[in-house]
Amino acid sequence: MAFRILGHGHALPAHSVTLAESVEYGRRISCQTDEQRRLLPALYRHAGVKRRYSVLLEAPAGAEPRQSFFSMPESPEDRGPGVEARMVRYAAEAGPLATRAAANALADSGCAPGEITHLVTVSCSGFAAPGVDIDLIEGLNLSPGVERVHVGFMGCHGALNGLRAARGLAAADPGSRVLLCAVELCSLHYHYGWDPEQIVANALFADGAAAVVGGVGEGPWRVAATGSRLIPGSRNAMSWSIAGHGFVMTLAAETPGLIAEHLGPWLTEWLGAQGLAVEDVATWAVHPGGPRILSAAGKALGLGPGALEVSRTVLRDYGNMSSPTVLFILEACRREGRSLPCVALAFGPGLMAEAVLFTE
Repeated sequence: MAFRILGHGHALPAHSVTLAESVEYGRRISCQTDEQRRLLPALYRHAGVKRRYSVLLEAPAGAEPRQSFFSMPESPEDRGPGVEARMVRYAAEAGPLATRAAANALADSGCAPGEITHLVTVSCSGFAAPGVDIDLIEGLNLSPGVERVHVGFMGCHGALNGLRAARGLAAADPGSRVLLCAVELCSLHYHYGWDPEQIVANALFADGAAAVVGGVGEGPWRVAATGSRLIPGSRNAMSWSIAGHGFVMTLAAETPGLIAEHLGPWLTEWLGAQGLAVEDVATWAVHPGGPRILSAAGKALGLGPGALEVSRTVLRDYGNMSSPTVLFILEACRREGRSLPCVALAFGPGLMAEAVLFTE
C-alpha cells in the first residue's frame, strides 16, 4: 500500500481582474514613458493569463474590483510599500484563504478534522509566526496534537516537496491522515517601475490556496514515486529573494532552453527506474511557470498539443499562484477522470525540477 490522495480542495480570493484591467493598472504603476505604455500590453498578453485573483482587491457596491493596497507612485524612485507592510497583509490574509481550501479538501475526502494526524503547510510568499499552520489548527478545529511540517521558501515546486513529506509521514504511520495545504499571496509583491523582467512577474503571478488530504491505502492517485534533479549550470536561471519592497522573482532568458535540454534525459532515466517510459504517461500535470516553460517541457518530452491543456487552462484562468498551482492542475485532472499514470512536474530556484508519479 502507498500514500494516495483522498480529497482535493482549493480557494480563491473573493475578487479578480481581467487581462485588460491588469494592463491598465500596470500602466499606472510601472510605466513612465509613452513607449513603455505601448510595450506593456504585449508583455502582459504573452504571459498567457486572462484572469487573476488577489487578496488586495475590493469591490465597492456597484463598482468594479479595485486594488486596496498599492498607491500610485509619487516619483520615479517610488517602489511602493516596504516588506513590513506587505507581511502584515500576508499574516492577515494567508490563514483564512488556506483554511477555506483545506476545509474543501476535508469535505471532498470525507475525513473529519479530528482524524487529521499530520499537517504539512507550504508557502514562499510571506512569513508570520504563529503562522498558517496555527490558523488551520484553530480554524478547522484540528487536534491540538497534530504533528506539523512546514515547507517554506521553495517556490513553485513547493507543493510537490510537500507531497513528498506527506508520503513519508504516512509511511511512518500507516494509520495516519495527512492534510497538505499550500497558500501563496504573490500579488503582495507587485513591483513598481519599469523593469521588463519584473513586469513579466507582475503579469503572471496571482493568489490562491490548494489542499489535499491523503493517507496509506488502496485506490487510484497513489504517489508511487517522487524525484528531484538539479539542472547543471542553472544556479542563476531562477531565483526568489527578499528586497526592501517585496520579494523579487527572477527568471533568466535561458531557463526554457535549460529545461528543454535537460528534462527529457532525466525523466527518461527516472521513469525507467519505475518501469515506465515517457510514452507510458497518460496525463501530465506541469506547473505553468509561464507559456515558454510549458512549451519547453512539451518539447523536451515530445508531447502532443493537447497534453498540457489543463496546465494552460489553469494559467489562463487563475495565473501562476506559485506552489498551489500544480495542486489546482492535479485537482482538475482528478475531477475530469484523467487516466493514470500521471506525472506532476514543477520547477523552482536552483534550477531544480521536481516530479511526482501517480498510479492506480
